[in-house]
Amino acid sequence: MQFVEVLVADPGYHGSEALTYSSDSSVNVGQIVRIPLRKKMVLGIVFNTSINKPKFAVKPLNEVLELPAVPKQLINLTLWMHKYYAAPLGSVMQQILPRSFPKRPTKPLPDVTVTADNLPDLTQDQVEAIAQVAQSGMHILHGDTGTGKTRVYIELAKKSVAEGKSVLVLTPEIGLTSQLAADFKRTFGERVVVMHSQLSESVRQKLWTIVLKETKPVIIIGPRSTLFSPVNNIGLIVLDEAHESAYKQDQSPYYHASHVAGYLANLHKAPLILGSATPLVTDYFTAQSKQRPIIRMTSTASGNTHGRRTITVDLRDKARFSRKSFLSDELIKQVEATLAKNEQVLLFLNRRGTARVILCDECGWQALCPHCDLPLTYHGDTHSIRCHSCEFRASPPTACPECGNTSVTFRSIGTKAVTDEAQRLFPDRKIMRFDTDNKHGERLEVHYDDVKAGAVDILVGTQTLAKGLDLPKLGLVGVVIADTSLYVPDFSSHERTYQLLNQVIGRVGRGHRDSTVVVQTYSPESPLLRAALSNNWDLFYGDELREREQFTFPPFCYIAKLWCKRSTQKSAQQAAEKLATTLRHSGLRIEVDGPAPAFHEKNNNGYQWQLILKAKNRAMLLEALKLLPANWHHDIDPMNLL
Repeated sequence: MQFVEVLVADPGYHGSEALTYSSDSSVNVGQIVRIPLRKKMVLGIVFNTSINKPKFAVKPLNEVLELPAVPKQLINLTLWMHKYYAAPLGSVMQQILPRSFPKRPTKPLPDVTVTADNLPDLTQDQVEAIAQVAQSGMHILHGDTGTGKTRVYIELAKKSVAEGKSVLVLTPEIGLTSQLAADFKRTFGERVVVMHSQLSESVRQKLWTIVLKETKPVIIIGPRSTLFSPVNNIGLIVLDEAHESAYKQDQSPYYHASHVAGYLANLHKAPLILGSATPLVTDYFTAQSKQRPIIRMTSTASGNTHGRRTITVDLRDKARFSRKSFLSDELIKQVEATLAKNEQVLLFLNRRGTARVILCDECGWQALCPHCDLPLTYHGDTHSIRCHSCEFRASPPTACPECGNTSVTFRSIGTKAVTDEAQRLFPDRKIMRFDTDNKHGERLEVHYDDVKAGAVDILVGTQTLAKGLDLPKLGLVGVVIADTSLYVPDFSSHERTYQLLNQVIGRVGRGHRDSTVVVQTYSPESPLLRAALSNNWDLFYGDELREREQFTFPPFCYIAKLWCKRSTQKSAQQAAEKLATTLRHSGLRIEVDGPAPAFHEKNNNGYQWQLILKAKNRAMLLEALKLLPANWHHDIDPMNLL
């Protein structure tokens, strides 16, 4: 009989060590097994086979799956994540394994010959960028929109495949996988595997198993979970649009893909590319401090010199909005001119729904979620009001429930209102809306080919449309409200605003045609806005860095957000105050901010209070987390403090 240690892949396991089991047959490190955990069967990975007979009773393995061993680098990655993020081992391990495995045998991927027939010639910027990529370590590819970062990724991937090594290419949005996959498949054919959560569970299980069995190089494209693909020999990892907040996991374990990718790249001695037109301030500062490569690209890949003009409209000047309160006369005129040239229009607003605020004009009552106390959003297409936090839904009020007045107004527009107005102004044009309210058949990845071909005249959407899309027929970008994230009370709001504006404006001016950008804003004099419109990264970065240093925010410290949720406001406040006192008297070199109510204090019938910890040494935060009572949550390196 053999005794082995198994890493449990189940969120219900909150321990920090591997568990010991017995086996009648010989098993190897990395093998996937099915094990009893309390009253259920779960999956796990064999971690250690050199175990003496324990002095306590152990349960036997239920099943050893007939699959190749999981790569040792992947096992080491999860153990590092467990310590680095102080995350439960069970939830970390769950990132690796699918819930189950296909019953039918899987076929290997077809062997193909790498081709470069359809690739455009490399620009001088691209040639120099490729030459600067070393064999390992982090590289920031700071390429303006339209400079051809994807072409650089493909060329580096060709080198990796020629060396017999696989490639991971991450994208922040599932909607962008279609474009990336199409670009890579022209060179690597069926060796490209796309994996993401919108695929059915059975398809994902099948693809995971195929990749585990593969002995030849593969190109895997997908969101942050792509990092946990069971690839044995990785030669390149790419994070495209590396600034995006979607790379931060919003549930346990609260990891950031760039940090995990960096450790995985080191395990494989592979280069990591963080590609972005607007790199994260923390990534850029870290690269400068540690003298890691920052590769700059500024020339458009097409080589064309088509111009882009920018028009700024002051939203405070009501005389410029004679036809519609939220679409200026100038923007409507530019839409008409663009459509007359058979070019596409993109209208951007980073708010969903038809109306964001529902008010009574008589007494001031506002429609709030009964569970979260957040403003309800009106959705005209379904004639319903919804909470975007807990998904509460109801019919819109016909009269004020407080005073009975029928003068209930709907204010502060969202993407659905913009879509409705565009349809009214241009009834003969094909208009499509893309945001996270889309049903499966409405999503961007489903309609990508039509969108790129110009079959859709007017695109309306949120940040889904701002990221990485190359639309050759796009002639106009209209930013309906440029300030939606500028006044959010968080240290990252200026960075987020700069990124969004730079990215959405970058959908035009890519060398395809002369283009126009109309930006509607309440603060046309803002230095941040001017930096974004003029693509002046250095100006933005310098200002942002000085402000963060002044108020001690990353990259000048490490941060952890701690929060609890209780049934009453008083109990949440008391719990937070008690923990704050404990931490302040702990002797640890940390700064404790708070306690304070969370930005959304009431959430799904509970009240959340939070503490913010700051430290110059990350180890101090990890020590502080050991003092957390039960029913407290933590997030190290949060993207925001809301």
